[in-house]
Parts: sequence; structure tokens; C-alpha cells
Amino acid sequence: MHYCILLCLLFALCFSSCKKGGHEPYSFFIAGHTYGNAGVNNVGLHPPFKAQFDSIHKQKNIALGVLTGDIVSPHPTLQDWVEVDADVADLGIPVYFSVGNHDMENRPVYEERYGKTYSSFVHQSDLFIVLDPNLDAWNITGDQLTFLKNTLEEHKEKVHNIYVFFHQLLWIQQGTKYESIRPNSLAGRATEINFWTEIEPLFHQLSNPVFMFAGDLGGGTWADNFYYDQYDNMTFMASGMGDGEGDNYVILHVAEDKTLTYDKVVMD
Repeated sequence: MHYCILLCLLFALCFSSCKKGGHEPYSFFIAGHTYGNAGVNNVGLHPPFKAQFDSIHKQKNIALGVLTGDIVSPHPTLQDWVEVDADVADLGIPVYFSVGNHDMENRPVYEERYGKTYSSFVHQSDLFIVLDPNLDAWNITGDQLTFLKNTLEEHKEKVHNIYVFFHQLLWIQQGTKYESIRPNSLAGRATEINFWTEIEPLFHQLSNPVFMFAGDLGGGTWADNFYYDQYDNMTFMASGMGDGEGDNYVILHVAEDKTLTYDKVVMD
């Protein structure tokens, strides 16, 4: 009798798990150039973005966030990061940093406080990869490239979506449809970079949907505020804030079946 009851319970649990696919819906946000208007040193993050925190709190499904670079103003000090951490703590969810060129103008302070500038983790069977193009003039090379290849090899068969975060819009390339994008800056960019020759092919060959996020927009009137493109299994998205017109961040919603929808939240 007890054995039969146990079997029935196990069957019910298995049926419930299989029906759900083992994947709970969740959301996450991305926000670029969060120090705000170009050259301004706010106390912590861009004030209009901080004003959105109550709205973020009300969306109970938001599991985490990623700040896609230029989190602090040029020539950052330890105090700048202390202020950012205080703001991030108010969100009450994990927030990851994908560093920008201004953040790395004082790399020792950052690395002493937070450690390596590239990393990965898995959430709800989706792979999150944070990269640092500032290490080699917008290129992903050396130990970071080895890390990237090993991470993909280890996880590609086990995960569904793959999300990749970096600050610079690495897909900008002369002679392509991407050459007209207006980022905040091309500072530090080598004449030739390896995004299209080495990095994009690593992801394009996969069966996984791949989403790449950048954050160097919106800092001034000369820059675009938002960018989106999709082809095959690849999606590119960039956002940013600072100049007060069109400032935005993005909330991405991952459904139970792993499809994505997104809300572009315009703060003005």
C-alpha cells in the first residue's frame, strides 16, 4: 500500500515537472551608460534611472539585471563604486556589471573590488556571458577568448538561450548595414577587430538562440538611443541613457517555452 502511494506521488511529481519543462518564466533588465549625461559625475547612477527602481520592484518576475558599461563617470574613484553599490543594493536583486571604457580608466580599483571583468553563469537553464572588450582594443583575445570557447563548449548542449553582454557595440563595421549606428564613442577601438572574424562565428554556428547586448548609446545628442537587429539565431540589442531625450533601459521576459519578448522603457 505504502509502495503504491509512493509510486503515485513520484509519477505526479514527474508529470508536473515534465509538463512545465522544468523552466519557470523570469525577466531581467539591461541598462547602458548608467552614469548618465556624458561628463557628469552624479552621486551613483543616473537619477532618472534610479527613479525607475520602484517600477522595477513592482515587477516580481525580474530576477536580475545587467549594467552594460560606463556605470561610473570618467576617471572613477573608489567612492564612485561605493555610491553605485549603494544604489544597486536598493534594487534588492542580483545586478551584474559589464564594464565600459570609463569604468576601466581605473582598472585596479575595479578589479580589487569586484574581481575579473569577464565571467559566466547559468540561470533557469539559460547561459549568461559577460565579456570585457576593453582588455584588447575591442577584441576578445588571449585568456578571455579561451574562456569564451571553453564556456560555450561546456554549456551549449545543456542550455537554451545564450545571452552575451559587453559595453561597446562590437558589431559596428564599415561596409555593412551596421556602419551607420552612432554610438557614444569609438574610444580605444583598434583599426581592425575580431568580432566578425572570430567571435560572431562561434555563436552563429550554434543551434541556441543567441542575444548580444551592448550599452554605449544615449550619452549625448550625437548618439543613437536604441538599436535592435535579428538574423538567423542572432539578435543584437543596445540601449543607453544620459542626454535626457529617449533615455531607456530594457526589460526582457523569458517565457516558460524560452521565447523572449522585451519592453523598452523610455524614461522621459
